[in-house]
Amino acid sequence: MCIEDVLSALGIGVWRWDRATDLVELDAVVAGLIGLAPRPQKVRSGTVRACYDACDYVDMSAAVALATAEGTPSESLLRVVGPDGSVVRTVAMRTRGTRTGGGEPAEMVGTLHEVPAVPGAPPGGVSTAVRAPADRRRAREAFLLDAGRALAEADSTQEVLRVAAHLSMPGFSPDGLAVFCVRGDHLSVIGHHGQQPGTETPFVEMPLTTDYPAAVAARTGQAVYLPSPEAYEEDFPATWPLVRGFGRRSWAYLPLVVAGRSIGAWMAAFREPVAFTPDERSVLTTVARMLAQALSRAQVHESERELSDGLRHTMLPTRRPHIDGMTVTTRYVPTGGGLQVGGDWYDVIDLPSGRTALVIGDVQGHDVRAAGLMGQLRIALRAYAAEGHGPDAVVSRTSRFLAGLTGCSRTEDDRFATCVYMEVDPVHGTLDVVRAGHLDPAVRLRDGTVLTRRTAGGLPLGIAPDSDYPTTRFTLEPGETLLICTDGLIETGGHDLDSGWERLRPVLESGPADDLEALADAMVGAVHGPASHHTTGPLADRRQDDIALLLLRRTAGAPVCEVPLRRSVLTVSQTDPREVAAAREEVRALLHDWTCAEQVDAAVLLVSELTSNVLLHTDEDAALSAQLRGMPGGRRRLRVDVRDRCDEMPHLRTPGETASSGRGLLLVQGLADAWGVDPLGDGKSIWFELYEAPTAPTAG
Repeated sequence: MCIEDVLSALGIGVWRWDRATDLVELDAVVAGLIGLAPRPQKVRSGTVRACYDACDYVDMSAAVALATAEGTPSESLLRVVGPDGSVVRTVAMRTRGTRTGGGEPAEMVGTLHEVPAVPGAPPGGVSTAVRAPADRRRAREAFLLDAGRALAEADSTQEVLRVAAHLSMPGFSPDGLAVFCVRGDHLSVIGHHGQQPGTETPFVEMPLTTDYPAAVAARTGQAVYLPSPEAYEEDFPATWPLVRGFGRRSWAYLPLVVAGRSIGAWMAAFREPVAFTPDERSVLTTVARMLAQALSRAQVHESERELSDGLRHTMLPTRRPHIDGMTVTTRYVPTGGGLQVGGDWYDVIDLPSGRTALVIGDVQGHDVRAAGLMGQLRIALRAYAAEGHGPDAVVSRTSRFLAGLTGCSRTEDDRFATCVYMEVDPVHGTLDVVRAGHLDPAVRLRDGTVLTRRTAGGLPLGIAPDSDYPTTRFTLEPGETLLICTDGLIETGGHDLDSGWERLRPVLESGPADDLEALADAMVGAVHGPASHHTTGPLADRRQDDIALLLLRRTAGAPVCEVPLRRSVLTVSQTDPREVAAAREEVRALLHDWTCAEQVDAAVLLVSELTSNVLLHTDEDAALSAQLRGMPGGRRRLRVDVRDRCDEMPHLRTPGETASSGRGLLLVQGLADAWGVDPLGDGKSIWFELYEAPTAPTAG
């Protein structure tokens, strides 16, 4: 004896629902319990749903969805109703669904058996005559609430059509559905359900003037109800021969109207005769209104997505960036609201000199106007770069272009923009960087250390037409990775620049440097992924912003030194003494894993002293170069050079107690392990070195 025979002997039936084909396989027990012929059969899901009380079916669907998400079976009690809506019996259903990806269950299986009625009570527990009208009313209300919820959550045309195909109306579920859309002077089918596989509908597209019920409903805005084949043949003799082969007995064609305008029609076809009573017409009309609103919303959303996708594809590079000897990876993530377009952009430009320019920028705001200005700026900047101008001239001309878009008058809607423009020499690895009010680039060294490369900057674009933009040059060594990004990557989630960078730095340090695609995904995930919800910033404002980032890694070309080398180069300008503080932070970051904290403080103090002396005693800028060479845990060496273009050489002196200067070289002599002053052809260099004590082995 097989298991099915045992279950059948106990009055327990088995069923299986294949969501792909929408067919429910019933054994004889289940079919008899729900009011169908007591024999094994396959029927549509709508036929099964029509056998249950609508309120109970809605509750059961919610329980099944929760149980499937949790990977557990669900149990429900459902009332089986007859053709007149009266309760025939109560059954218990045990269900389990399986998923194939993360969406709805691909297949559902379950058992069904009757629950004994209370002695002396009719099926269902109370008088059928008393409860039938109330049950029908509650079933109708439950169905409309469930349909409204499902249609409100649908955000695409395909999702709306899927919901429409699975509507189970209380007492008269349609066997076939079709949705038509008005396109100009034609009516087209955009979705249908219930046809046999391989059956080709003859009504895919037709003029609105066609003598077909859907065309009439869409053209006049009036519903067409055909309760019998005879009524169809009498009212529409021209199309009846084409419809007869589908085997339906009743049809309802309802217009889809939004804001007084007909956008299409909805057909519901029935295999059983339907009289279309006032209650039934009310349900159909309500569903048609909700369906029209859902389709209209979905079409608006799809139009917005299509527009935003088109804008992004037009305004961002269409080809994959490529630089010989280097790897380039880019990302653009639009903000979550509106058209999902904004003012952030990146670009990769092939220059007449054979070099490559990398650009990243951010126009104020993230709306359509910001996107439009971004497109104009990108085109202008590309044009200036193609003319062969240097980085400073390209950025200066672009700033003048943006300022000229508004003329001499300034309005509240005027926008500025920030950007970083750099020319890359792939042969030598040098980068000529011009920064207009934007964030400084960051560099990940070969050993994972991340440093912010301080670069000279100018005003944001469009603020002052005649602004000058200085150029900063530094070298990207083999194995090093450079990051430039917009502030959305730093500040999204309520962060300021400091807290946002502290969130992002560990990701850049520990990410896979040899796989820039994975590193870029990890950085975006730190801001927008699940982990970002645990690292919200100190600011109350949690608004989102566009994100643009560009990663550049030098992979080939120059030989790689076997001994790890960290290097930082910085210019401290006479016009901005605040850069002395930046120099101190640069050296401290370079020594982040130095074992002796006192030596780190000494190095920072000496850098501050030497750069300040240049600014105080000469009229020249101070050029700082710091190199850290050696393996962590070994005897590493830090060498710092501070150069200027003044020929006057410093000397050790013994200042008096009241002297206000003359102690700089004494500090260097007392704190450095080695130091010196070297004359140069156009100035001098003062240098010092510190040696790290090796880490003592752990006793074991």
